[in-house]
Amino acid sequence: MTHHPAGMVDLKGIHKAYGNLEVLKGIDLSVARGKILSIIGPSGSGKSTLLRSINMLETVNAGEIWLDGVRVNAPLKGRAFEAHINKVRQEMGMVFQQFNLFPHLTVMQNITIGPIKLKGLGKREAEDRARALLAKVGLSEKADVYPARLSGGQKQRVAIARALAMQPKVMLFDEATSALDPELVDEVNMVMKQLAEEHMTMLIVTHEMRFAADVSDRVLFMDGGVIVEEGPPDQVFTAPIQERTRNFLRKYLGG
Repeated sequence: MTHHPAGMVDLKGIHKAYGNLEVLKGIDLSVARGKILSIIGPSGSGKSTLLRSINMLETVNAGEIWLDGVRVNAPLKGRAFEAHINKVRQEMGMVFQQFNLFPHLTVMQNITIGPIKLKGLGKREAEDRARALLAKVGLSEKADVYPARLSGGQKQRVAIARALAMQPKVMLFDEATSALDPELVDEVNMVMKQLAEEHMTMLIVTHEMRFAADVSDRVLFMDGGVIVEEGPPDQVFTAPIQERTRNFLRKYLGG
């Protein structure tokens, strides 16, 4: 593995097809350490598939995926690959549209189970870390509550705390607020903003343009499985170069 890409996350020539349907048509992408990339585009543009391929929830047909100089889709087979991918996935926190918490575990148990089982952290240390993270996401008083008793926004903040408990190198957010009632969106976005201020490397698939404009270092507009345009939010949102980008934003921003 002589090739060491510059970014924290690097994708080279990523192709993905389901049968004859090509979903990703040769994606090249690099996100530097501590930078925030938002990925926008119409549904069916391939943005969620792209995000999910970074931690191999989707297996790509061609191309290379790199995390901090380690090839994620390494050419390994069987047990060797399983061991490799499990290790690499621990470096990536993922927050989905659905909250994916374990319903039979308390909030505290949800956050500590990964570090204890996967990283061999002691129970007390794991709980101390969880308490600090619950304070960070504004849910200190919910440690002993079960997920069923939480609002959607609270569940999503617990999901973020749980991902952070593994001390990942990168956080991947896949439409993290799109299943939430509008009044709960801000409480989740505030946590993500705070992470941005702390220079956590983040890739965010979102349909919230104002949030993307607010937190991102770069915005990437996808359509039809290709990157149509990318650049700083000021440029992409206020002076997009491509007609497809302009049409998409006009529809979204009601301008």
